[in-house]
Amino acid sequence: MASDSAELLLLNGTIDTLDPAVPRTHAVAVAGGKIQALGSAAEALRGPDTAVVDLAGAYVMPGLLDVHNHHMVAGQMDLFELDAPPTLDLDGFLEAITAHAAGLGPDEWVVGGSWGSGLLNELNTPGALARFDAATGGRPALLKDDSKHNRWANSKALELAGITGTTADPEGGQILRDGAGKATGVLIEAGGVLVEKTLARLQPTSTGDLARAAARGIEILHSYGITGFQDAAASLQLMRALKDLDERGRLQAWVVTSMAANDFIFGTDPIGEGIIAHREEARSRHHRPDFIKIFLDGVPPAGTAAFLEPYLPEAGFPECHCGGTTMDPAELEDWLMGTAARGISAKIHCTGDASVRLVLDTVAKVRAAGYTEPKYHIAHGQFVHPDDIARFAQLDVTADISPSLWFPGVISEAIATVLPPERASKMQPNRALLDAGARVAGGSDWPVSVSPNAWEGIYGLVTRQDPTGQFPGTLWPEQAITLDEAIRVYTTACAEAMGVDDVTGSLTPGKSADFIVLSANPYEIGIDQVRYLTARQTWFAGVKVYDAGAASAAGPGAGTLAEVR
Repeated sequence: MASDSAELLLLNGTIDTLDPAVPRTHAVAVAGGKIQALGSAAEALRGPDTAVVDLAGAYVMPGLLDVHNHHMVAGQMDLFELDAPPTLDLDGFLEAITAHAAGLGPDEWVVGGSWGSGLLNELNTPGALARFDAATGGRPALLKDDSKHNRWANSKALELAGITGTTADPEGGQILRDGAGKATGVLIEAGGVLVEKTLARLQPTSTGDLARAAARGIEILHSYGITGFQDAAASLQLMRALKDLDERGRLQAWVVTSMAANDFIFGTDPIGEGIIAHREEARSRHHRPDFIKIFLDGVPPAGTAAFLEPYLPEAGFPECHCGGTTMDPAELEDWLMGTAARGISAKIHCTGDASVRLVLDTVAKVRAAGYTEPKYHIAHGQFVHPDDIARFAQLDVTADISPSLWFPGVISEAIATVLPPERASKMQPNRALLDAGARVAGGSDWPVSVSPNAWEGIYGLVTRQDPTGQFPGTLWPEQAITLDEAIRVYTTACAEAMGVDDVTGSLTPGKSADFIVLSANPYEIGIDQVRYLTARQTWFAGVKVYDAGAASAAGPGAGTLAEVR
């Protein structure tokens, strides 16, 4: 092949590049894994050995990006763990546990999830614990809720972890107890760490298993058209597994990791400076360990999100309970100043408006100190005080949003039980943020969400409705955004937020050839149909990594519309 010829040529398509210089074209040339040229200039690069894909009018766009997920955890659940939907009632969840446990050895742990956070009070009884023990058949068990912040452990797991009626609540968490003072197995936030550490000690996960789980998570992401993402709470073991995959040519996605600065949920070790010390040795071509992750508060249904105004007193919380942050202002400032000085960015978990405000106040100090380059994400940020909306753009702070966590569903229903209606209904002010000039980047928080399907998230952003149709109603419809804005939330905005806009996010010559062929043009169908869009093909760096019609494909790297439809 001539040195200037294309290795791959896409022809006869409707191709949205998301590059303002050439917004739409009909042809793309690829060489060396990068976009080589567009339009007529691309056609001119066709050589005798160029692999040609005749799109026959199919719609192509840049690969989707996900600014917030836990891909390895999702891969583990798919490969090794119980993966039950959080919409199950207690009877259904126990049936799923029984079926899963029956396939395990007598000493294997039952792990995974997810129980809906609305079940918390129902689980917190001696009777529910007895049923849980029976369902697991004597095996130890530790199951996460839909937020992945809280746990339900059975009697065997509590015993192995040494948790008794006299075990003190750890800092940042609770071991819930019945009227007689006996642990019910429900563990709030840091209350689950003792069991998590026991599980890690008795049933350790090898680096090979972590790499396998990460690779499986990426395979699933490819099937949804996702070619880059940020893992929102990475351990050192995962970072090393990602580098191992990359060195073996098996990391076919742009991955940004968020190193755990604090961890009162998962029992990860090392954290903080212990993991930061190893960040450069874990860096590789497609893996960028450029962020720290700070859990600044918990989740509203557990009363652990930090709010400016109190929770509902009838929800069972102490009078005037507002929740609290895991760090005081001085500690958060030390973390952000200290990491900014080293060029490290931060993703900060905030689900209450008080924690959001604390982050903005602290970033204002960091910016005033001259640190303009580090990127800051307020992760989730469902609740933002109106006075703080404009500060996102002023301080260059990204709103990292996960629509599955706020459009009508299990989690929004649980939140409505602990906050007054006028506050519970005011989640995710996306229209106001965009109008104020803020960057809004889309994440799934998968597997907290059931799937990483960005098109369901896009539908939710535009309609403020549940894309699955299981939950009726519209949540704060005034905050709806347009289809074009929502697509950019999952592409160009994500790339900027993650710091990978130098290599991906648009089909710009010189950037990675990351693109998807869709089942339909999103601009030519009704919004109700957008939620059903699927990736027919996903390409990363000029290599086809997913093909819905693989069974009929003639070979890797080339084909006709018959293969992509």
